[in-house]
Amino acid sequence: MGLAVTETPTGTAALAVVCDGVSTSARPEEASLAAVEAALRVLTEKLRAGIAAAEALTTAVLAADAAVRDLAGQSFDAPAATIVCGVATADAIAVGWIGDSRAYWLPEDPGLCAQLLTQDDSVAAELIAAGALSEADAKTSPHAHVVTRWLGADAETPEPHAVSLPPPGPGLLLLCTDGLWNYQPEGDGLARLARPKSPGDLAGVTADLLAFALEAGGHDNVTIVLIAFPPRGNGAPERQRSMPR
Repeated sequence: MGLAVTETPTGTAALAVVCDGVSTSARPEEASLAAVEAALRVLTEKLRAGIAAAEALTTAVLAADAAVRDLAGQSFDAPAATIVCGVATADAIAVGWIGDSRAYWLPEDPGLCAQLLTQDDSVAAELIAAGALSEADAKTSPHAHVVTRWLGADAETPEPHAVSLPPPGPGLLLLCTDGLWNYQPEGDGLARLARPKSPGDLAGVTADLLAFALEAGGHDNVTIVLIAFPPRGNGAPERQRSMPR
């Protein structure tokens, strides 16, 4: 994972990238690192240049894919990873992704609904969309975490997803791997876990989410990044932290 705060022509932007190596690929940890470094660099550059967040995210994901493809060289064992990136500015949040790492909007107001911002690139998600599998059955399906799109030389030409929205009030942008959402896929459930802490205590909220995932089983790596919306403290997020397992 990677975090940054940068100045854009319209103000401060907080941004983050989370990648999860595909366990069945070669050197997945190298794929994740290469993707994070490339995406964070390009995303920062584009935002500083005044490029709209959605376009900057798409360009950053493509740069991450190129970096992971370069790792393969002449090898038939291509490294691979998923990616989700997020940006928060004074008036909007935006996310871009490929794979099944997720982004959620968690409103501070308990009267507002949390929202899953991403849609998994997975066999389970495709079966649900086709009506062949219920969401409840998807949780226990062996296809639940079989990704259909990823970064890497053995993937099809990447087509990054990107969405943006103006939140109705303050809250948190959550980026995470399936090590967290597998145990609580519902946005409102994650929001309830996050709300006992002060909205400014991002490290405390992250620790609570990590503890929940570990107590629920902790069978996969857990990477969690939180960005406050709107950015706090001199135009920048008060605190940002990720806690990998």
